[in-house]
Order: sequence, then structure tokens, then C-alpha cells
Amino acid sequence: EKNSPFIFSNECIQAFRTLKEKLTEASILIASNWDKPFELMCDASDYAVGAVLGQRIEKHFWPIHYASKTMNQVEANYTTTEKEMLAVVYAFEKFCSYLIMNKSIVYTDHSALKYLFSKKDAKVRLLRWILLLQEFDFKVIDTRGAESYVADHLSRLENPYENTFDPKEINETFPLEYLNKVAHKDPSTPWFADLANYHAGNFIIKEAIDILNACFSGPTGGHYRANYTVKKVFDSGFYWPTIYKDAFELVKRCDSCQRQGKISQKDEMPQNSIQICKSFDVWGIDFMGPFLSSKGNKYILVAVDYLYKWVEAKAFPTNDARVVVKFLKTLFSQFGTPKAIISDRGTHICSDQFSRVMAKYEVTHRLSTTYHPQTSGQVEVTNCGLKRTLVRMVGENHASWSDKLEDALWAFRTAFKTSVGCTPYRLVYGKACHLPLELEHKAYWALKHVNFDLKTAGNHRKLQLNELSELRDLAYENSLIYKEQTKKLHDHKIKNRIFNVGDQVFLFNSRLKIFLGKLKSRWSSPFTISEIYPYRTAKLIHPDGCNFKVNCHRLKHYHEGDPPPLEIPDVHTFPKDN
Repeated sequence: EKNSPFIFSNECIQAFRTLKEKLTEASILIASNWDKPFELMCDASDYAVGAVLGQRIEKHFWPIHYASKTMNQVEANYTTTEKEMLAVVYAFEKFCSYLIMNKSIVYTDHSALKYLFSKKDAKVRLLRWILLLQEFDFKVIDTRGAESYVADHLSRLENPYENTFDPKEINETFPLEYLNKVAHKDPSTPWFADLANYHAGNFIIKEAIDILNACFSGPTGGHYRANYTVKKVFDSGFYWPTIYKDAFELVKRCDSCQRQGKISQKDEMPQNSIQICKSFDVWGIDFMGPFLSSKGNKYILVAVDYLYKWVEAKAFPTNDARVVVKFLKTLFSQFGTPKAIISDRGTHICSDQFSRVMAKYEVTHRLSTTYHPQTSGQVEVTNCGLKRTLVRMVGENHASWSDKLEDALWAFRTAFKTSVGCTPYRLVYGKACHLPLELEHKAYWALKHVNFDLKTAGNHRKLQLNELSELRDLAYENSLIYKEQTKKLHDHKIKNRIFNVGDQVFLFNSRLKIFLGKLKSRWSSPFTISEIYPYRTAKLIHPDGCNFKVNCHRLKHYHEGDPPPLEIPDVHTFPKDN
């Protein structure tokens, strides 16, 4: 207040002396006491990290060591959690000699770090840091930012190099005569006359085309890909700015190169699963064989349910349409009339007799695309599994496969299927199949007495039926999840190829006998796409007029014509100086 007397009492004098002593005496750092736990205060800002190591004496924190560092360009782009974690890692690395083999407490104002050490699905960088800290014995305590003001201040110290500029000299050399002409604006001859005349003469363009063709398709070319062709040009002592682009266009449009190569997994189309809602609504059928004759039989006709994976198979001496019709009538009498049957385009199935039976029972017949067995993939997988089981059961006696067919079916039906999460037998009959070994080794069910109490037996049967409904619902859900996972895994590995109507394409010929025609191309002459169907199927038109459908997996784009002309600079010639 104004006009108030100034009183400098003894208490003020004592306070002033105490402040002067604290400011002028030695620092307040203490020596470490190895019998007490260490405490770390860590903090991070946008451009630096800071840490203080100390110990607590009589409830007061006394510092032992200060540390801070400026982040580099990569660390400055970290997230807030990663920066706070970086401060902790930096502190443990800096004070490793103090903290190793000793208990310590870490104070941080970022509460997420407390739970980060128990999280298993963190980023790779954070997991690596957590592993580095495993050798230390410490615990993390969340604290307010105001309580860790020392570490907070160290992480926010002003960067002395933030606004400095390091000038660099220009090292480019330029002829003095050109600089003289530009400085004095000499109108006689431009300083770039020699360069412009060379470009206008089109010498680079003519030489580039000849050099590329010689290094690619000449006697010493070999039709290698663009990178190797460019390296061969470099080895010959030539270069021009657009050499990589020109080489890529030349290789891409080479007719001989486009007719080579094979189909890989990356060229497949996205997977489309067939999801069935009810059991025995959709069956897949296919023939296996011919095998070595066994009791007059050479073929196996296989049918598999798409939902429960239940398999029916029978041996036949032939594979004609009459055999297929007889087998299907037996199948319909056991499991009812299905809604659809999926098969390939074999002549024994695509017949008038088979079509009449399908029309009589009002069953839809779905055909797979030519030379694309993935359409009927369920029955193809079943054929492989059934054949593998037969081979192991038959052993050296190959002619006994027809006798072992029923045993193979029994084994296949009682085997666990990952896609549905249980066995096909349990899904159909609601219980596990009793095997001969259970009687031999006296399983629990074989030792039980028959219960003739109708009420108890009825309740037990009702419980079994309820469990069967739950089991089938669970199998349907497992099938959905399994197909989603397989589609995601399959589609992740393929290339995104798009075909449109009017595109010129090559067709892969999978029927070529590779050992008899090793030098032949498996890619047939270019066709034109006339129509695109769902599920990546295309209709092709051959130059002779025939049309047919194929899966786009067996197609690749055809690039016709010569490479685009090299860019010619639009410059004028200039008269040269004498």
C-alpha cells in the first residue's frame, strides 16, 4: 500500500541469508544409498525427453542424476504413448548402473504406461522396448505433471539449434563464357545452342531405339526383363533420362515375352464361398478313377454334402450316365431331394438322361467353369482325402481297394472336420459313433445297464435332441467363420486384376503336355472378352467365331502394338559461332 512503512525485520534478514546460501553453495545432489529403492521421474515433450534419478529421504525426493536428450527426426514422429515410453527406456539405459539388480519406482504422468506392460497386442516397437525392460525390477506409478516438474522441465528446455541456419556454398561449376553471355544478354548465340542443336538433331532418339532393341531382342539380348535390359545398356556405355520407362514399355509389348510364363497363386481371382443354410440341400458329385480293376470295378462315384461334409461313395465298373442316375436315386431315397447338385462338365453328367432325372425331381444342376475345379472345390477336397485314406489302407495290395472302400468311408465320416468343428457322423446322428475298440476295451457306454424307465429315457432323449440343435447351429457358425478366414487369407496373397469387356487377353492352355512340348507356349492367341459374369467368369470370342466361358484365373492381358514413340523435345536449331 502507499505510504506504508518499509519494515525489514530480523526474519526477513534471515530469509535473505538463507536464500543467498542456497544459491551460492554446492548443488543439492546426493550420493546414492544402495539400501534404499531408487525413484525415476520421466517425461517427454514434442522434441525431447527428460529423466531424474533420485531417492526419497524422510518423505522428500533428493536427486542423484539429471538426464535429457533431444529426439531425432524419426522419434519426433512417434505417438504420445511411444514418446513417454521412449523416456522410460532412455532413463533405464542412462542409469543402468544404478538400477540393475535394485528395486526402482517409475513416476510418469502418462497413465497408459501402467497397462502397457501387460498388453500382448501392442506395436512391435513397444514390445521390443518392453523386452528390454524385463531385466529391471520396477513398478510404474501414475503421478500428476506438477509433481514431476523437474523431468517435465528437462524435456521442454529450449532447443538452441531450432532457429539456426547453416549456409552452404553452391558447388555447381558453369563455364565462364556461358555466364558472361547470360550476364550481358548477348543476342548473337544463346548459351544453350550446342545442347539445343544436339536434341533437335534427334540423335538421342534414334540411337535409343536401336540400342534398346539390340540389348533386348538382338542376338545377345535374350528377351530379359526391363531391369536386366537396362543394366546391359549401362554396361555398353549408354544412358538417357527415360531409359527405364522406354525399356518397360518395350518388354511389356513384346509378343514373344507375353506368350511365356505360367499361372501362379497371385494370379487367382478372389474367393467366393458357397454357404448352405440346411443340411443335404446341396451335394457335390464327381468320379474318381480309373483305378486298377478290383472285383470288376474301376471307378468311384463320390457325393458330399456341402454343410455337414457327409460323404457317400460307391464303386462302379464304368462311369457312364446310367451309373450316375442309379446312384442319385439311391441318394435321394436316403437323404431326400436336394435343391442343387454341383458337378464338373464331364460327358457322363452332362447328358440327356441326367437332365431328365434332374427335371423330374426339380433339382437345379450347377456346372463348374471349364478347367476350373475350384468351383466344385468341396468334392475335389473330399476326393483327395478319400484317396489318401484308401492308399494307406490298401498298402501293397492295390487290387483290394473296393473291399476297403466302406472302411475308408467309416473313417472319413468319423474324422474331425475343422470347418464345422466336429465329425460329420455327430452332426447327422447327434452322437459320437461307437467304434469296435470301445467294446473290446469296455468303454463306459458298453458297461451301462439298459434303462427301461420310459420317463427317464424320454427326458434323456429330449436333452440329446436339444444338444443336437445347438451342435448344428454351432457347426453352421463355425463354417461361416472358417470360410471368412480362408477367404481373407487367400485374397491377401493375390493381385488385383480387373478385366473389362473388349479387352484383349491370352488364355492359359492347361492341357498342353509339357514333356512333349517344352518349347511350346501355354498361352493361346489373343481373344476378345465379350461379356463379364459374376464370380470372375468371362465369355471369350475367338477370331474364328467360336465363343466359350472361362474363369479369369486363366487369363492375362495382351498388350498389342509397338511401344509408344519416345518423347522428342520441341526445340529449334541455332547458328553456331565461328
